[in-house]
Amino acid sequence: MNLKKARKNILKRSSRLEGLHIKGYDFSKKFNMEQFLNSYKATGFQATQLRLAIDIIKEMKREKATVFLGCTSNMVSSGLREIIAYLARKRLVDVLVTTAGGVEEDVIKTLKPFLLGSFHADDKQLRKHGINRIGNIFVPNDRYIAFEKLMMPFLQKTHEKQAAENKITTASEFIFNLGKEVKGKDSILYWATRNKIPVFCPALTDGSIGDMLYFFMNSHPDFKLDIASDIVKITEIAMNSKKTGAIILGGGLAKHHVMNANLFRGGADYAVYISTGSEYDGSVAGARPSEAVSWGKKNLSGRSVHVEGDATIIFPLVVAGFLNKNLPPTLY
Repeated sequence: MNLKKARKNILKRSSRLEGLHIKGYDFSKKFNMEQFLNSYKATGFQATQLRLAIDIIKEMKREKATVFLGCTSNMVSSGLREIIAYLARKRLVDVLVTTAGGVEEDVIKTLKPFLLGSFHADDKQLRKHGINRIGNIFVPNDRYIAFEKLMMPFLQKTHEKQAAENKITTASEFIFNLGKEVKGKDSILYWATRNKIPVFCPALTDGSIGDMLYFFMNSHPDFKLDIASDIVKITEIAMNSKKTGAIILGGGLAKHHVMNANLFRGGADYAVYISTGSEYDGSVAGARPSEAVSWGKKNLSGRSVHVEGDATIIFPLVVAGFLNKNLPPTLY
């Protein structure tokens, strides 16, 4: 038995290394939110990634980058909806991209709220009682009945305008005009319309809006929506921006639509991804910013981070840190 060799293997000499010391927040002192968020940079793992996300978004705004916020519909199903609405209200984002659920659920919540339920509810019983489940959030079907009462006159008005102007409405115009119908000031669309922030949704028919269109088009078969013109609009916004930043909550269509628009300008300058997606299956949701570099959707020199985890936990902390003017930049 060669103990000398074993000892050498176990106690291998290390090279000199300098860096930030790993250390957590000191709860023995009076709680301070600013210090708490700042401590994340030295915590390690996803806490450090979260703190880096705050810093990158701060830099986006300092550099006056055009900020694209992409989110999946479940972000709007959750309480993140009010946070995104606040960002639109304060003009802290310049472009919004979401899925059909992100549009319609924002509107539905101005009519009737969603309710906290349980992940472990009996789904057969929920179906019997006309209650839909999104994770641990319940959406009774009367919400969609109320939504239909709003949508049918809106579709009629849109159809009449198309006929009068002999022009097909684009999806983003449809959403902009729908925002005019919204009364609640906690709504994303309410503020996006009033602040002229474009909202893009290339999959506008993939939800309750599509259901409404099915019924409406049975009696108005000439009704059309123009999606093609919106790809020109979002791409030209990216191309005409000196710098761009992408904040992506979730994955799928919203994420790809933002990043693909930035491909035309040579890639986004900044990217913050927040998702639970894994890259092993090649999904858009799990793709890291480095993969976007390979496609030209993220430029080579810009800063980026992927924070892995539930956006309902992470994004409110990111926004709290971004809005804090006293939070110092991270040492990266």
